[in-house]
Amino acid sequence: MSGANRHFVLAAGGTGGHLIPAFALATELERRGHHVALITDARGAQIPGKPDFLTAHVLPAGRFGKNPVKWIGGARAVWRGRRMAMRLFESFQPTAVVGFGGYPALPALLAATSASIPSVIHEQNAVLGRVNRLLARRVDAIATAYPEIDRLKPGHGHKVHLVGNPVRHEVLSLRDEDFPPFTEDGLLRVLVTGGSQGARVLSEVVPDGLAMLQPALRARLQVTQQCRPEDLEAVRQRYAGHDIPAELGTYFEDMAARLADAHLFIGRAGASTIAELTAVGRPAILIPLPIATDDHQAANTREMVQAGGARAIRQQNFTAKELAKQIQAMAQRPETLANAAHAAWNCGRPKAAQELADLVESFGGSELMDVIRVGGEEAVPNGREALAREAAE
Repeated sequence: MSGANRHFVLAAGGTGGHLIPAFALATELERRGHHVALITDARGAQIPGKPDFLTAHVLPAGRFGKNPVKWIGGARAVWRGRRMAMRLFESFQPTAVVGFGGYPALPALLAATSASIPSVIHEQNAVLGRVNRLLARRVDAIATAYPEIDRLKPGHGHKVHLVGNPVRHEVLSLRDEDFPPFTEDGLLRVLVTGGSQGARVLSEVVPDGLAMLQPALRARLQVTQQCRPEDLEAVRQRYAGHDIPAELGTYFEDMAARLADAHLFIGRAGASTIAELTAVGRPAILIPLPIATDDHQAANTREMVQAGGARAIRQQNFTAKELAKQIQAMAQRPETLANAAHAAWNCGRPKAAQELADLVESFGGSELMDVIRVGGEEAVPNGREALAREAAE
């Protein structure tokens, strides 16, 4: 831990997948006595969970889709955001800038590398994202969530630090709790989610797949499933028709508690989902999102599947019959499911936030970047206040 307060800028936006680890790192750095600021985009500023101490500054980011006509506008937005970030850095004097992927991180990282400010990127997925690929050559360090990362050039291997993917405190606090008892005649509690908005394919396949289980196992089912609002009634009717007890909802506030109670998870393979499953140690049947960029969700399943903690089914093969077959194989004996839970747990990296903070702190700032006290008074203005003033001007 650094002996003096330093200033760090985190750049993330767009989705919770980028912002959740940024919030976790901010919390750890603030706990260590540092000042932290967030650069994000308009959408990222609306993502819930931002710590109260973390000041957010919205910069234009720009996007680059498949239509080349829009690239000029995207480039202009990035360049404008870069100029704004440079002005913010002049006031805040960050020791390092940390990007979490996605286009909202691009202007801040470009500004940092241009100003020779140490920079780090964190990749949440098992495939290096487009923006992180663009920045990999320029940054000082690449923090990864998996030991094997696709689309990472061999020449950048010396920059790689495996830290994991930070998860929410309420989930991490469950890591030392035992896997819920699962016996020959006890309940089999199944948790089904498809991301923040649910997934229609899960609503269509899972009820029928559970109905195809052998009667002895099917009679012990207790299901919790997240659905899209427009699918809710149809899914309720499916479960009722199969006489399977199921609690359905479009959003569950207490998802961590439900994960703690679950014996088996069925859902997508986003980075945050995998990180939480492995933090707690829950077996899973994963159905990677087929339209995920660079097929990164399929890559995300690799470590957990190889360890024996999960089974992956491609969406084109995700049928009721295949789902029933995989559940039967995992849950036919209590020890099989418990062993899968332990294998998932072994893939967890519970110190991800601390190790990422260690990496970021390793870029020591000059004395000008420290808060220096002379006769009990600050000789250098508080960085957060300076940044806030600059943003307001």
